[in-house]
Amino acid sequence: MRQTNLDEFLQLEEKNKKLESKFKEEVRKNQEKEKVLVEQNKMASMGEMLSSIAHQWRQPLMEINSLFIPIEAKAKLENTVNKKELLTAIEKLNEITNYMSNTINDFRNFFSANKQKHKFNLSTQLNSVMNILSTSLKENNINIEIVVKKNPEMYGLKSEYSQVLINIINNAREMLVLRKIKNPLIKITIDKKDDTAIVLIEDNAGGVKITNIQDIFKPFLTFEKSNGTGVGLFMSKVIIEKNMNGYLDVENLQHGALFTIITPLNLIKNN
Repeated sequence: MRQTNLDEFLQLEEKNKKLESKFKEEVRKNQEKEKVLVEQNKMASMGEMLSSIAHQWRQPLMEINSLFIPIEAKAKLENTVNKKELLTAIEKLNEITNYMSNTINDFRNFFSANKQKHKFNLSTQLNSVMNILSTSLKENNINIEIVVKKNPEMYGLKSEYSQVLINIINNAREMLVLRKIKNPLIKITIDKKDDTAIVLIEDNAGGVKITNIQDIFKPFLTFEKSNGTGVGLFMSKVIIEKNMNGYLDVENLQHGALFTIITPLNLIKNN
């Protein structure tokens, strides 16, 4: 009897080891899948942002061209250039190139491979995001309303947080354009409650039109958009809830969707 019990125990232990090994393998596979999804999301966002930067740079480049066409003409025809006019053009050129340089810095920071946590100001980070997205929003006549009730500082993965803002704002923009909404609006509210930062992103695009609203966060599922990857909102939820110990949710209001992002201010306490 004792031998039988021992054999059963050994068999059970062997089964447990196999289950544990299988569980670890599944965890590893899921982590690999998540990495692939992260990269897909970044590539999709990178394409959108490169397109936005190309639009944003078109006007400054035209301005640079218009600055120096008359100076070049005078230099060729009159063989002389007014010093004051030249200095004014150079000053304006410096402003334009600084703007273009800041745009590239924002883009580079968003896609940095550096996963270290940093302290960052929420409204400053939002301004960087809007600097990237402003042209595509203006081209579609989308009004942006930003309300800063409180302006908290956070400690965390600021480039990934910015990626979440980009994903949600771009999603709202696409719905407003796709549904041809009159007087399209995206309202962004920044607030703070206790030890958490709160960002609300609301649009008037008519809301999420699916039976189970939480399905919007499922990977590879797209709704209405013909060229969507179905990754952006899924990764946004992973970033906020898994990587930043926060909370991301969506609900339908009277005129559109409301995304709520809640994150702890100081992640040092949670690590």
